Parts: sequence; structure tokens; C-alpha cells
Amino acid sequence: MSSIDKISKALKSAISYLDNSILSLRNKDENAFSNSVWHVAAELEYALFLFSITLGNGHNVSIAKSNPEVKSIQMDQVMLKVKGLISEAEESIGKGELSDAYKNVYLARHYVFKVQENLTKKKNETNKKEK
Repeated sequence: MSSIDKISKALKSAISYLDNSILSLRNKDENAFSNSVWHVAAELEYALFLFSITLGNGHNVSIAKSNPEVKSIQMDQVMLKVKGLISEAEESIGKGELSDAYKNVYLARHYVFKVQENLTKKKNETNKKEK
């Protein structure tokens, strides 16, 4: 299996976990949501690792230093944004535009990390209230 095939498989898996996370969010199941978000992040990290091997460490991708600011996090909107970015990455891979695919996966991972940070903050606040 080529690294491109592995990247595609990781992105498909990420979308599956994203769908689970959105469903969990709608059902107000925070544990399942958190677990699914963790899996999405893991799949995106794996895809980025494979991109770095495929494109080489010296590849020139301008987005690599840029992280968009996420002012307010509305989980459902962010997760839909992530899904859109992953879908765009899959389309770019299909066209052979690996740098564009990398950019989209990088941004998707950034948004997922913001969601994870928010979940951690919520959990810490809840733990403080319980003590």
C-alpha cells in the first residue's frame, strides 16, 4: 500500500470518527464526543506524518507556520468545518495536489486541537467545581 493510499485511508477513518463525534454531540454524550475527537486528531496526525514522508521535510508549504485564530468555539460548526477541510484534502489528493491536501489536513488538525483544548478546559472547570 502506497503512502498516498495510507493517507486516504487515514482521512476516511477521520471522517468516520467525525461523523461519530457529531452524532455524540447531538446526543449530548460528552464522553463519546471526546473519545471520537481524540481519534480524529490521531488520524489527522498520522496523515500529516505520512505527508511529511511523502513530500519530504523540506517541502515548501506556506500554511505550516500559520494557525488561524479560533475566536469562539461552537463545537458543531468547528466539526463541520473540519469535515469540509478533510473532504477538500481528499479531492486534492485525487487531483494529485498533495501540497493543497497537506494544507487542508494541517488546518483540520489545528481546529481539532482547539476543540480538544476546549474540552480539557471544560473538564478542568467541572473538576474544580466538584472539589
